[in-house]
Amino acid sequence: MTLGPYASFIVTSYVSVATVVVALIVWVIVDYRRQKARLRGLEAAGAIRRSGRSAAEVQ
Repeated sequence: MTLGPYASFIVTSYVSVATVVVALIVWVIVDYRRQKARLRGLEAAGAIRRSGRSAAEVQ
């Protein structure tokens, strides 16, 4: 496969986009875990949820 004179730009663009997408996926996973831990902490402190569900049921 020949990309011509713009090969470095094309490859750099694809690598950049892949890096951003992976970073966003990791960020969402980390934030999800952090929010679950925070919710468990609030429930352990006695806070109640309006939905009536516990953090274990939300999974």
